[in-house]
Amino acid sequence: MRDFRFGFNFFDIASPGDFVERCRRGERYGYDVAQVPDHLGSPAPFPTMVAAADATERLRVGTLVLNAAFWNAHLLAREIATADRLTGGRVEVGLGAGHMKWEFDAAGIGWEPFAARVERMTALIGELGRLFGGPDYAERRPVAEHYGLADLAPVQRSGFGGSGPPLLVGGTGDTVLRAAAEHADIVGIAGLYQIKGEPPGTFRLGTAEQAAERVAFARAHAGDRADAIEWNVLVQLVEVTPDRRAAAERLQAARAPHMTVEEVLDTPFAFIGTHEQIAEQVRERRERFGFSYVTVHGPFMDDFGPVVERLR
Repeated sequence: MRDFRFGFNFFDIASPGDFVERCRRGERYGYDVAQVPDHLGSPAPFPTMVAAADATERLRVGTLVLNAAFWNAHLLAREIATADRLTGGRVEVGLGAGHMKWEFDAAGIGWEPFAARVERMTALIGELGRLFGGPDYAERRPVAEHYGLADLAPVQRSGFGGSGPPLLVGGTGDTVLRAAAEHADIVGIAGLYQIKGEPPGTFRLGTAEQAAERVAFARAHAGDRADAIEWNVLVQLVEVTPDRRAAAERLQAARAPHMTVEEVLDTPFAFIGTHEQIAEQVRERRERFGFSYVTVHGPFMDDFGPVVERLR
């Protein structure tokens, strides 16, 4: 059974001082990774990752997850390699197919069916691997040789077929999980599921039954790779309370009317209870689903921090 790893993400940057303190506080709790999503209106991933690494001694940094449609392979390879070198090899690359249609519209990027978006993401993974592993641009070589310039290549060589940093692919749909099973070092199961028949980006919280089915689906497609994959869960809510049931009843009424209270208490995408109860939930869900890599949203970092301390 894998050892635990814990991550938290960033929704905002209130000030330089607040950002640095959050990073250092996360490191003191024992978190392993500071992660940055890729959404319009949120902090840009790569500057935020480099700043988080610079503010701390050991925190790894990653994207959870980049919207593949936002990125050109050559420009993204440059960003990843630069960040990996500046952080001394602490980068993890998370990729996804994108799911918020309004972001595509705002950025002037054409919205494609899900299968086409996943195909674009899969092609990006292959192209990144080629760019990380191949020779530098021939046109630039004379300048590099004249000045003795260092190659811009990732420090890490564990992901992307042994040419780049570890690769996480996250999602819940069949197509993206097939791609994750084939290519990723880390498979991320998000806690929100698109509601069928509703506009893109209309989600509901997933149940334990759905999580188990999605993990089983991905493991089946991973075949012999399944046990070598690290399994990540993105937790959507953490509530520290002495009364689990009362909190679950409030959550069910306000945000999860499609679930029973028992399903709210059982889902791996929400942690409810005392710190000791939540620590036990984390252990149980690693045993049941294989989730050894647990990420919480930034607003819950402090609530979940004492749980991380108990599990070290």
